[in-house]
Amino acid sequence: MTPETLRIYLAHAIKPGTPPATQVRIEMHGQIRLGRWWPFKAYEVLRRSGDFVWAATVKVYGLPIRGEDRLENGSASMNWRLFGLFPVVSASGPDVTRSAQGRAAGELVAWLPSAIEGAGEPIAAMIAQARLTLNPEGRLRSLVLRRWGRPAGEKQHAELDFGIFAGEERTFGGYTIPTRIRAGWHFGSPRFEREGEFFQATVDRAVYR
Repeated sequence: MTPETLRIYLAHAIKPGTPPATQVRIEMHGQIRLGRWWPFKAYEVLRRSGDFVWAATVKVYGLPIRGEDRLENGSASMNWRLFGLFPVVSASGPDVTRSAQGRAAGELVAWLPSAIEGAGEPIAAMIAQARLTLNPEGRLRSLVLRRWGRPAGEKQHAELDFGIFAGEERTFGGYTIPTRIRAGWHFGSPRFEREGEFFQATVDRAVYR
């Protein structure tokens, strides 16, 4: 991300005089691909440090799978349970943490722009290497960065292009952010449409503090 790109983006994303926020709470709904597409409702708390909690309910064949993805104090985990009781997915460790840090980098750019210049390492380095596509007014169209992960069907973790397409936008408390996104692996290649895209979300509400 060049200094000029950052300047144009921040001028569009943050209304002059808006107090610098250190966290945002986002409510969203959408669909996530786990083999096929399933609907979800979720909220996320994202902090300037890059720490986040994403808590969601995903309906699979009408059955609720509840859980959260979390990055806190340099360690990440995923814990998901059927009916909130029976374990479905539980994961942690260096690979999960490294992947979550890449996710945090992208989400800070899109949803907490006041934190772009204040994030700690290694997230700050990931933000610096992100590639943004803006329209002439500075509105975010797409974002791509290198993220550690193991997409469905892959045998091992690797650093891959991960990105989002940003659609509609809205302003909440002086911050103008994308409110309709598509996200996934192999961004910018045919594999994104075919197999890499796994997350589609609409932001319903965002509260900045």
